Amino acid sequence: MVITFDEFEKLDFLSGTIVKTEEFSRARNPSYKIWVDFGEKIGILQTSAQVTKHYSLDELLGKSVVGCVNLGERNIAGFISQFLLVGFKDENNDIVLVRPDLAVPNGQKLC
Repeated sequence: MVITFDEFEKLDFLSGTIVKTEEFSRARNPSYKIWVDFGEKIGILQTSAQVTKHYSLDELLGKSVVGCVNLGERNIAGFISQFLLVGFKDENNDIVLVRPDLAVPNGQKLC
């Protein structure tokens, strides 16, 4: 499927920093609850993510990540997910996070 550039621009992929993590035992698949600071304009949003294979709760803290913040909210096992944390599946279908390789301010839009 091909979309227009105007359609792509409607998606808000923003840079952020993980500020809080917790186990998510109610999730169907092994997951964490993750809170990300997307800067002054957006603030801190929460999500759940199946990233337990490659990351521990402690090592996620302070990591720069990319999230899509305008897809709406989803209720996942009683927890409101406010954004999509972006990643790729590896050869084992485990999620590897998309991350900037240099420091960028929180809230910067992907361009």
